[in-house]
Amino acid sequence: MLLAGPCVRAVAAGAGSVTVLAGPRGRSAAALLPGVDAILEQAAPWIEPDPAPVEPRELEESVAELAAGRFDAALVLTSFHQSPLPAALLLRAAGVPWVGAASEDYPGSLLDLRHPPQHHLPEPERMSSLADAAGFPSPAGDDGRLTIRRPLPDTGALTGPPGYVVVHPGASVPARRPSAERSAAHVRTLADAGYRVVVTGGPDERELTARVAGEHALDLAGAVDLPGLAAVLDGARVVVAPNTGPAHLAAAVGTPVVSLFAPVVPARRWQPYGVPSVLLGDQHAACRDSRARLCPVPGHPCLNDITGTDVVAAVSRLATDDAPAAIPVTAHRPARGPLDHDPFARATPGHEVLGDDPFRGSHTRSSTGGSW
Repeated sequence: MLLAGPCVRAVAAGAGSVTVLAGPRGRSAAALLPGVDAILEQAAPWIEPDPAPVEPRELEESVAELAAGRFDAALVLTSFHQSPLPAALLLRAAGVPWVGAASEDYPGSLLDLRHPPQHHLPEPERMSSLADAAGFPSPAGDDGRLTIRRPLPDTGALTGPPGYVVVHPGASVPARRPSAERSAAHVRTLADAGYRVVVTGGPDERELTARVAGEHALDLAGAVDLPGLAAVLDGARVVVAPNTGPAHLAAAVGTPVVSLFAPVVPARRWQPYGVPSVLLGDQHAACRDSRARLCPVPGHPCLNDITGTDVVAAVSRLATDDAPAAIPVTAHRPARGPLDHDPFARATPGHEVLGDDPFRGSHTRSSTGGSW
């Protein structure tokens, strides 16, 4: 959800209002995004990692809720491996007159704008390119980086003064995080090197964070909500995290990130965006591009081979004036097509309204609504 921020701001600059349609895991992040006026929450069975069975009654309720919004248009923002068409079908059934999405699949009558997926782009740029093709360019002065609403809560009573290193060991699936033992070794080595370490995690990760923090770090698992976590990350010199939401939240508050990145998805799409970062992890491991939830390689070497010394070296590099430059933020301005003067012009039968750029968590955007 946080990666959709630049796209949301672009739409908000040209629309009367923006409603985000979010899943249960994305609602709190949506509330942090500048430009969001309202949020609808629906658990999409084609998106949730552990989906419930499809219930016709729930689909009818989803359509009715969308219809009540009387939205003028919607953009369906998907990750590179998701289809926008189930969401587009619900939007059409709800009477939304104009729907755009990036799609490789033939959309039939479901899409008015079928945008090229542009798989080589980082996810924020991929989504922003769709907004641009729909007639919502980034507003003047917007640098395209991730950002969140401020002010943030004061968490100094929990963390002490700024300047600590945050280690966030968890991720939503095991294949994307190091073992607890390896994360604990990272914390010990950081503490031995003189860094003040804060370990973060959700309420359901307390057992993990207790093992990782040990006697060497402050354990804040479950102590803060998402705005509070953003404040904790904002006070850090560097954040050490796998490919997980808090890594993107760190980027959104401008904190450098040591990214412990398993190559089950491409780093070029998902690594922390727009901030100085160091990528650790074997990007050529056998699990590369597998989208595995459980590591298929014995010992999980792509992440468990990252030593504490590796992490300390990366943190030290980011904590100095010689830190590597932020990942370049590229402005994408496809040549205008049929949407130049009317962003909601409907495509004629048999015609695909495509952006001309040959070359990106599930979300829907609209002038008076939308994001999944």
